Amino acid sequence: MPTDSANAPNRRDLLKAAGAGAITLLASNVPGIAAEASVASRPNIVFVLLDDVGYGAFGCHGDPIVRTPNIDRLHSQSVRFADFHVSPTCSPTRAALLTGRHEFKSGVTHTILERERLSLKPTTLAELLKRSGYRTGIFGKWHLGDEPERWPDKRGFEEMFIHGGGGIGQSYPGTCGDAPGNMYMRPVILHNGTFEKTEGFCTDVFFDRAIKWIDRRRGGREPFFCCITPNAAHAPWQCPQEYLSRYQGRKDAAFYGLVENIDDNVGRLLSRLKEWDLDRDTLLVFMTDNGAAGGVNNCGMRGQKGTVFYGGTRVPSFWRWTGTLKEGVDVEQMTCHWDFFPTIAQIAGAKIEGDLAGQVEGRSLWPLLLDRTAPWADRYFFTHLGRWAQFDEQKCKHAQCSVRWRDYQLVSTGKPWQLYDLKADFPEKRNIAGEQPQIVAQLSGEYDKWWASIIPCLENEGKEQKREANPFRQLYWKQYGGPGPNNVPPPKDAARV
Repeated sequence: MPTDSANAPNRRDLLKAAGAGAITLLASNVPGIAAEASVASRPNIVFVLLDDVGYGAFGCHGDPIVRTPNIDRLHSQSVRFADFHVSPTCSPTRAALLTGRHEFKSGVTHTILERERLSLKPTTLAELLKRSGYRTGIFGKWHLGDEPERWPDKRGFEEMFIHGGGGIGQSYPGTCGDAPGNMYMRPVILHNGTFEKTEGFCTDVFFDRAIKWIDRRRGGREPFFCCITPNAAHAPWQCPQEYLSRYQGRKDAAFYGLVENIDDNVGRLLSRLKEWDLDRDTLLVFMTDNGAAGGVNNCGMRGQKGTVFYGGTRVPSFWRWTGTLKEGVDVEQMTCHWDFFPTIAQIAGAKIEGDLAGQVEGRSLWPLLLDRTAPWADRYFFTHLGRWAQFDEQKCKHAQCSVRWRDYQLVSTGKPWQLYDLKADFPEKRNIAGEQPQIVAQLSGEYDKWWASIIPCLENEGKEQKREANPFRQLYWKQYGGPGPNNVPPPKDAARV
């Protein structure tokens, strides 16, 4: 870690010296709620978003194999949203988090074939925070468009340190893909438009760069928004040998090794925030991007990544703000990734108004962060897997979709609607559609209206491109010479599973 700013004052001291006052956060976007709180001036925000790590893959959630003491500690210090949902796969979740609305309304229906590209029309959360005086940085996975005009530095992030495609080294027909031959060990990473050849393991590299960036920012008056988005534990499961050996003999050894490595990095982040006296100035949010893709513990839920059942969309959501939020609190109301944008905006003092008010369909979680029993109006949560081979409105409409309302979950897998009562049947084993036809009619009717609303937004359909090389490869060859080999064997200190 750099030591040049070891004695830098924190923002709290600077703001106090400057006479900056507190701001008041109002829960005005939730009907019938008048909760408010005066809090310290706008906090720093650190958002950690893991890839392909489900709800149950942590010790605090009951996994009997993995060792995650640091994430378990974060869990104990946080307000936890116990019924928090995202999309069934990664790009859609990232699109919803950054825009505050369903991913289809921003054109994202897949993770490849040009359909992972975030529309250029919506305002992103990073753009809003940057306009509101925040410094912004992203370190890790982007996966919302690999063409230069769609990079995060064009969508509000002033500091960009990312790989291409969905996973390091992965490439697909069209524009989606990483630099050629890239691996989890010593990856080549795009830093503000120029590739850098790094040393070490990818997750360590991303956390290292993020922590160094935080170190440089912590002495300033402006708060920061730091997104740490490692590609782990996404396939191909390349794991450092020291972590792999801890789970030797298990078919999922590499997955568990990747999760334990993440935990060590979370521990480093927590230590730095404490060492630098940033705990009370920083909101730390920890989340994952879809349901389980590995591990043995799914907490009894049906489904995993790539499904629209409960286990395909439920993820951990921990919110820690030392001295402002209570610790060890579980919020039971159903919440989702649409809510991330308005919550962060409200905490940051950034206004959602004008066209942006029409864009954001989530609601601020601030009332629930203050009081787990705060009123929370019913609403519908729509999930669709997307990922169709070719879009056909009628054929795709009921292929892998669900509607959540209260404790009911209406599900279609291309067959007649299934209905589950999650309160009575958490594992979704007993279909009660025949017993509750009025609920099926209500929820399917709402789904029909929602489906009609998203059809005009699917701007990426039919835009598949055939290219000899994606933009990351082309830039890599321009910078280093090429084209070079597309396949490089794993280094000796990594394992591929």
